[in-house]
Parts: sequence; C-alpha cells; structure tokens
Amino acid sequence: MGLNERRIVDQWVALPADDELRRTFAEPEIDTGEWEPITVPGHWQTTPAFADHDGPLLHRTTFEHGGGPADRRWWVRFDGLFYQGDVWLDGAYLGDTEGYFHPHTFEVTDSIRARSEHTLAVELACAPQTDRANKRNITGVFQHWDAIDPDWNPGGIWRPVHLVETGPVRIVRLNTRCTEATEDRAVLSFTAELDAAAGVDAHVRTTVGSIDHGLDHTLATGSNVVEWSVVIDRPRLWWPHALGDPALEHVAVEIRLSDAAGSMVSDARRFRTGLRRIEMKQWTMRVNGERLFLKGTNQGPTRMAIADATAEDCRRDIDLAKDAGLDLVRIHAHVARPETYDAADETGMLVWQDFPLQWGYARQIKKQAVRQAGEMVSMLGHHPSVAIWCGHNEPMRLDLDADAFADPRRTAQMGLRTVAQMQLPTWNKSVLDRAVKRAIDAADGTRPTIAHSGVMPHVGRLQGTDSHLYFGWYFGHERDFPGFAKAMPSQVRFPTEFGAQAIPDTDDFVDAEAWPDLDWDRLTTTHNLQRSILDRHVPRDGHTYESWKEATQRYQATVTKHHIETLRRLKYRPTGGFAHFAFADAHPAITWSVLDHERRPKLAYDALTEACRPVIVVADRLPEAPTAGDALALDVHVVSDRRVDLSGRIDARLDWEGGEHRWSFEGDVPADSCVRVGTVQFEVPDAPGELALTLSGRVGDDDLANAYTSIIRPAQRKR
Repeated sequence: MGLNERRIVDQWVALPADDELRRTFAEPEIDTGEWEPITVPGHWQTTPAFADHDGPLLHRTTFEHGGGPADRRWWVRFDGLFYQGDVWLDGAYLGDTEGYFHPHTFEVTDSIRARSEHTLAVELACAPQTDRANKRNITGVFQHWDAIDPDWNPGGIWRPVHLVETGPVRIVRLNTRCTEATEDRAVLSFTAELDAAAGVDAHVRTTVGSIDHGLDHTLATGSNVVEWSVVIDRPRLWWPHALGDPALEHVAVEIRLSDAAGSMVSDARRFRTGLRRIEMKQWTMRVNGERLFLKGTNQGPTRMAIADATAEDCRRDIDLAKDAGLDLVRIHAHVARPETYDAADETGMLVWQDFPLQWGYARQIKKQAVRQAGEMVSMLGHHPSVAIWCGHNEPMRLDLDADAFADPRRTAQMGLRTVAQMQLPTWNKSVLDRAVKRAIDAADGTRPTIAHSGVMPHVGRLQGTDSHLYFGWYFGHERDFPGFAKAMPSQVRFPTEFGAQAIPDTDDFVDAEAWPDLDWDRLTTTHNLQRSILDRHVPRDGHTYESWKEATQRYQATVTKHHIETLRRLKYRPTGGFAHFAFADAHPAITWSVLDHERRPKLAYDALTEACRPVIVVADRLPEAPTAGDALALDVHVVSDRRVDLSGRIDARLDWEGGEHRWSFEGDVPADSCVRVGTVQFEVPDAPGELALTLSGRVGDDDLANAYTSIIRPAQRKR
C-alpha cells in the first residue's frame, strides 16, 4: 500500500480493437455511447458481449482529479493486466505492459496538473497460444493446462486500478528478505529502488514492530538503489502451524524529506512479514532449525476467472488444506491472488511458489521471463509462508489436447519424446530455466530455488529434481509404486505430483440421464476428462452412472491413500515430503482434485486427511489376490510427526470367513520418526471371500486405525 492512493472505479467501457478504432480510441473527445459496459476488475469473457472474444480489446474510463500541490507527483498503477497492454491518459501515450501478476505504474503528473477531467484508455491483448509447444505469453496454467477449459481466455483488467500520490521521491519497488532468524536475533534485509524527481537528501525510516531504524541517503535524479538491514533482538519467530505460532510483524518503510515545515513523508510501504529462516538439504526442509516432513498438495487458481475469487475464497482453500493435515501448498504454475499469501502467512501454511511457466516456450521470452521472475520475488518475498521458488513446471515441449491419450501409439510416442527431452539438453530446460533460476537467486538468496519441476535424472544432473509419479494413472498399476520406490529411491525424495481423476458430486455439467451415451467430447475438451485413461482403471461396463461415479472416487481415494502411506513410511529415508496432485478445481471439471469447484469433497479428501494425520499406523499392503497357503509377513510401522517421544500399543487383527488371528505390539515411538513396531506373519487361509487386516491402537494421545483388504484366491489343486 502506498502513501496516498484512490481506486479508479468509474464505469469502464470496451470494444473489440480494429485498425481504424485503435488510432483514435484514446482521444478524450470520442463518443463512447455505443461501447459495451465492462466490469473492472474482471475478465472480458465474463461480459456476455465478449464471451467468445479473444482480443485485443479497447478499454476506456473517465475520472476527475485536480493537480494539487506543486511538490506532489501522480501515478496510475494497474495492479493486474492480463496480459499485454498499451496505456494512454488524456490522449497521451504512457507506455506498454507485459506480465499478468505484478503491478504496472506510469507517472502522470503533467496530465493531472493540466486538467481536472481525465480519460484513461488501455488496449489489452491476451493472444491464444496456438503453438503451445512454443508459447510466448508467460501465463502458466491459465493458457495451457489439463485442468482448465482450453477455450478460456483470461484477458482483462483483472485487478484494481489506482491513482497514487507521492512526494518528490517514490518507492518503485521494495524487496524484503529475512536473512537471519534465531531465538536471539533476526535480521530483515531491504533493497529499495527509489525514483527521485531531483537530487535530494532523504531519510529512510523503517519500523519493524516496536523497532525503529533510520538511514540517511543522498539520492541522485532518477533511479537509486538503497540497501539496509534491521536487527531485531529476541524476536518472535514465525513458525509453520505444525511447529508453532505463525507470528507476524507489522513493517513500515517511509521515505522522509526535509523542507521548511520540517520532515515530510514522500512515499511509504506498509505490510506484514514473519521472522524465520528456511533451509533445504537433500529435499528435507528445516524451518528455524527444526526439521519438518512436508505433507503438501498442488493448488491451481482458486477460480479459473481469478478476478472473481474473493478473499474468503482464498482463505477457505488454505483453511481446507490445513484441516486436511497439510503443511505445504504448491501454487501450481501461476502466481495467485495476494489474499492467498496473506492467508498462508496467518495460518502457518508453507508455500511452494512456481513461476508461471508450464511446458514449452519460444526462445523470445527469455528476457521477459528473467524480468518477471524478479518482479515475482519483489512482490512475494516478504511473505514468510513462501518457502520454495520453482522456475518452470515440466519444461518439456508438450502440446496436450483432448485426444492426447486416446491413441496408445500416440501416448507411447509422447512418452518417449518426454523422456528424451529430460535426458538431453534443451533450450527450455538448459537455457531458459537456468536464467530464471539465476534471476530468482539474485533477488532472494534466502530460500531454496528449483530450476524446474518433474525432471528425471539427466545429463548434468544425475539425480534429477522433484518427481511426478503417476502410477495407476498415466502408467503402470497403483500397486507398483512401493516397488518403484525401493528400486529408485532417488525418485521418491520429494514427489510433487501423483493421483487419479474422479467424477465430482457437483456434476450438473454431466447429463447423467443420457448414460452411457454422455457427451464424451464435451466432457473431454471442456471439462478435462481423460476418458481413455479413466476407462483403463475404472471400466464403465456393468455400471450405472452413479455407481461409476462412486467407483472413480473410490479408485482416486485408493491411489491417494496408498501413495501417501508409502511416502510417509519412507520419512527422511529418503523422502523429505510430497505434494499430492491436486487439491481443488478452478471450474466445473473432472480432474485429479479432491475438492470440486464448489469445494464439495470427493472420497479422496477423507483419504488424504486420514493419511496426513500427525500420527498414523500403516502396514505392508496385502497382495491384491493372495493364494490360499501363501506365507506372508507384513511389517507394521507407526509414523509420527509429533515433536515429542511417544509410547503406545498397536493391535492387529486378520479376519476371514470363519476365522481370525490377533497380534499386539507395544513400544516407543521417537519424535518425528517412522518406526517398525512389529510384523504380522501368517499363512493365507483356504477360505473363500475377503481377507481383512485391521490395525488399531493408541500412541501418545492419538487414537490410530487403518485397514487393508484383499480377496483370497483358492490354491490350485494338484492333478
């Protein structure tokens, strides 16, 4: 928030751009009586007149404001323009913009002083990315993702527009980083870019809680960079909710100038931050020196039309993630609304922040990507919840469409191309992503930065990065995952995507009465169903629509439960955490999310919650169809995220038709650990039907329960 600003909220109007109109539309005198009213903030496709329009679109509004004192400067600030713009005030060209998530500011002092009635005009473009393997817009998931309507165009003035007043010196940008945090002291480091109308002596006054800090600096005309630090003794540290209290401090930075009347504030910034330090080694995170196994999820935009998401919507998603026992939300291939980060700060939810790069991009974007990466850090760096930066999600040149997985031959070819692009140097992975990582590291050296997500071991990096492991969806069987983890431990150090699609309960977009002849093309194209893959794992034969829907949810819950249990059992050996895919839908869809677009839970939300409890009991899984007479030995583990040593008792019971076995185990569970508490050994009984292993018990103050089932296969009779 700046020193003195007001929102420009007068009625905006718009028309599609054409060659003739764009020459004159910015002139104050033109008649806009036939123009269409349009909501700002908003996206133009939510206005019925532009519902099918892909831009460019011309926007205009008028407002009144006089010039004020001679020593004041005036600025127009756009908090969010999707995606490229050209801006005029009172017919004079101010400049161009590119980048959807960060502010764009123009000085308008001369125009504000010259008249009291003003016309603000914007030509805005958000071109569809027709060559999606070589995209030019840095819009991440908004223009290329398999969980958003591919026909959606996010173009628009999607965040507020402000008229801002400052004195002779303006704070152009302010980077804030916590560079040290212990029980004894914390250090906040600041880097400010200051724009001075003329050379002047300035006093930079910084307040952090009850601490005041002053710095005198002589500024030259134009841009100046000033750096300083503030030391806080015996600080209140910010903690993730699993470790403590997410304490926040109010920060104010003021630029003061001396005049005949004394000291005046030329510009100011006020915000909240937290005092903490983040370290990550071998994919295990420590916050303020405390080790934390990260249980996370991926979150796309709160709403596909992100302008329509409210602060309450953003807060609800963070609260629901906390309620599910999660410590980490990965903001997947986009920068979210500011309210999301405020909610994470207040709740103690850690954030993995992706830069909005997803799949393939053209070579021309490198310079723009580096600039925008710096803007991302400047905008979000003061949030203590932001713990990890990531430059690019899956930097392979993928062009997924509705038919991508329908043809097994095409699917196999795409898989081979993907693996080849991971193994060999590519422009996206080897040039673009390294440049983005360098830009992030230069702006903020206090957090870990990952160049790209979802890249297997390859030339130059033998262990790869975090992993995307879709066993039971894109490849293999969901039961293959534990064996893969044992064979390839380097690939389960930090999985950040796994899961399966399921039909949501809020399914008004499905014409269920037409079953089984649903509009499969529309469900695939608009609502993200990967039909051929879902058919492979949950066949439709023999189902009603409702029973099929329930079966998809049961399957999704099964994948979620057993993947997470496997990863938690590998706690720190070698797994440092995970981020399941995905949490909540941005629009009516059939996706991997465990919450639908209205935040009604699928069965997998409960499975996620149970698997992410602070203390759980797990066993080796029963074979899918054990044969009567087989000798089995299933290890039982207790996983604890509690910060204290515990003790307790676990009871195990094996049930089949006509019989049962029982075991009991007692012992200690060290803090923040996974321990084997016993082994269940038995011979599979020669009995038809279900075999069920039930675990129950109490460890510390936690009541534990879990269950595994299979179907006994009769022993083959010898001839």
